[in-house]
Amino acid sequence: MTRRLAQRKRLTKLYALNLAILLAGWGLLPARPAVAQDAPPANSTSPAVSAPDAQWLQDLAAWRAQREQEIAAPDGWLTLVGLDWLKPGSNSVGAAEGNQVRVRAQAPDHIGLLVVGPNAVQLQAPPGGFPPDLLIDGKPAQEGPLVVEGAKPSTIAWHGLSLVVLSRGGRYALRIKDAASPARTAFHGLNWYAPDPLYRIQAQWIPYTPPHIEKIPTVLGTTLDLPSPGVAVFTLYDKTLRLEPVLEDPQGKTLFFILRDQTRYETTYAAARYLHAGLPDHGLDQPGLLTLDFNRLENPPCAYTPYATCPLPPVFNRLLVPLEAGEKRYAH
Repeated sequence: MTRRLAQRKRLTKLYALNLAILLAGWGLLPARPAVAQDAPPANSTSPAVSAPDAQWLQDLAAWRAQREQEIAAPDGWLTLVGLDWLKPGSNSVGAAEGNQVRVRAQAPDHIGLLVVGPNAVQLQAPPGGFPPDLLIDGKPAQEGPLVVEGAKPSTIAWHGLSLVVLSRGGRYALRIKDAASPARTAFHGLNWYAPDPLYRIQAQWIPYTPPHIEKIPTVLGTTLDLPSPGVAVFTLYDKTLRLEPVLEDPQGKTLFFILRDQTRYETTYAAARYLHAGLPDHGLDQPGLLTLDFNRLENPPCAYTPYATCPLPPVFNRLLVPLEAGEKRYAH
C-alpha cells in the first residue's frame, strides 16, 4: 500500500509537469520553466512522455474543457432554476402571482396551462392566448399533448427560458431553465485532481447471464429500474474492487457507473460521482476487458443545482477506498 502510494505521488508530479508543458505548447498556459522541490539539475533532461501517454493527456484536457463548456452552456445545469410538481388537473404557469407554477425569472405573466390527466399532459393556451415568441420544439406554440417520456421530451421555450415536463415515479414535474440564471453568470470553472495514470485501469468484465434490472435510488427518494449487463472487477491499492454499471440507453455505446468513494468526506461531492466508459472489448455478453479512466469522474447535476433529480449509487458501488481522480467539489 505504502509503495503504491509513493509511486503514485511520483507519477502524479511527472504527469502534472508534462501536462503543463503540453498546455503551454497549445497556448493555454504561459510557457515558462517549472520549478519543483525535486527538479533535476539544469544540465539534465526531464523524462519524456511516451506518445500514447501524451495523447492520453491531450484527450483528457480536451474532454475536461468540453465538460466545462457543457456545464456553462445556455441550457446547461447551471441554468436550472425550478423543479415544480404538477397536480392532477389544470396547472397555470407564468411569472405573475397566482399561478400554480410561478416562474421566478424574466418571463411572460401567463405562459400556458399544463393539464395533467391519467396518462398524459396537455398544453392549453391561457386567457388571451399564448405569449408572442413562445415555441414548442422550435415551432410556434399550439395546444395539444406534450411528449413527457424518453430522451427527447417536448421543450417549451421563450427567449432564454425553457420548460420541460418530465415523468418521475408516476408523477409529473416541470423543469425550468433560465439562460440568464445567477448561477450561470457567476460560473468560474470546475475543480479537478491532477491527471494520474494510476487511475486509468484495465478491468475484467464479467457479464450477467441473463442481465438483470438494478434498482437505483434517487435524491427524490424514488427508484429507477435500469438494466445492468454485468460487473467490472479491478485491483487498486492491492484490493480487488467491483463496480456495477447500468445502461441509460439499451442501444447505447457506453456504460454508466454511479459510484462514490472515500474522498467524499473531504474533497469530492458527497452524494455521488459518475463515470461513463466504453463497452468491453468482446461485447456485453462475453467475458473481456474494459478501461475505466477515473480521471474522467464527473459530478452529478445535483452538485450544481438543488433542482436536479439525480440517481445515487447502489450499495454495490459505495467504495471503501479513495479515488483521488476526476472532478472535485464545485465551489458555488
